[in-house]
Amino acid sequence: MTSETIDVDLGARSYQIHVGEGLLENAGAMIAPLLARPWTMIVTDANVDAAQGARLAAGLAGAGIEHDKIVLPPGEATKSFARLEHLLSDLLSRGVERSDVVIAFGGGVIGDITGFATAVLRRGCRFVQIPTSLLAQVDSSVGGKTAVNSQQGKNLIGAFHQPALVLSDLDALASLPDRERRAGYAEIVKYGALGDAEFFNWLEANSAGVLNGDAAALQHAVARSCRAKAAIVADDERETGARALLNLGHTFGHALEAAFGYSERLLHGEAVAAGMGLAFDLSASLKLAPTQDAERLKRHLRGAGLPAGLSDITRLANMKGADAFSAESLLAHMYQDKKVEHGALTFILARRIGEAFIEKAVDPSVILKFLRDSGAR
Repeated sequence: MTSETIDVDLGARSYQIHVGEGLLENAGAMIAPLLARPWTMIVTDANVDAAQGARLAAGLAGAGIEHDKIVLPPGEATKSFARLEHLLSDLLSRGVERSDVVIAFGGGVIGDITGFATAVLRRGCRFVQIPTSLLAQVDSSVGGKTAVNSQQGKNLIGAFHQPALVLSDLDALASLPDRERRAGYAEIVKYGALGDAEFFNWLEANSAGVLNGDAAALQHAVARSCRAKAAIVADDERETGARALLNLGHTFGHALEAAFGYSERLLHGEAVAAGMGLAFDLSASLKLAPTQDAERLKRHLRGAGLPAGLSDITRLANMKGADAFSAESLLAHMYQDKKVEHGALTFILARRIGEAFIEKAVDPSVILKFLRDSGAR
């Protein structure tokens, strides 16, 4: 099966996304044109390095490219300001120059922190995204959003810094735990739910193939998701308008992640899935979307082994009932959302599957009531 190429059209910052099998073995030849010298730095995590590191090393060596490597601890806790400082110091001490290229080799955590580090290292150097999780391949590796977390919320310290190239090797997903594969699938569903009803129909018929690693189904799902995001990013790189639609489910989802302290008890994709279910339920409760569309979306998410609401989250996290959630605390977390404008909440809501829209200045009392009706105390 041949790889697919998606262009991200951003003028001087344009780049290509390659989606297919065996890309790690060819990574050296694909990255070589970007290099000022036959050397690169890899930033990865311990899990990815153990599972896939030898493949990337061989791919680079095959093109005569030497490399150094920084291995970070896996997990969301790595995406911290303290870890960023250590990473920057390490990159400088290892001799990374402004003309060099750094490879972000891992999931969304590695891509985010490495992208932010290269955005500020020597006032900006280039980086290549080689995402190894399904979630990163369809979402965080594309579009140039880079960040670390803070005590106040997720991704609040960061920069827009586009990669020079994205290589999404589907073979790298073979070692992905089932739970992480399903969490990544949530972001694929998002593209159908927000703007592509035909794709959502396709997912209803082909989700098993995507989740079970069928090569053709997986490539179609990843490539179509990347095309959807590339088109939105090309139109609104810095999220001043339509790019906010990509946050469908994220306002609720980030609040849920914050409630769990950004721990592994709730993965980002799981939070987004529950957030999408809540966003469609809110849309239906406000008479903006048909109830049957909300039920259809939630049925598909649950069929894929994902949560679609607060009650599902409590079961997933083995909590003692929905009373573990406070409506007031979830709302407080939402006020740290990056879409807040002049102190007012913004939500991505839906008119139907395949048609999301941005709703600004949402009344917080409406959200509080909705959260309590959905199972929060």
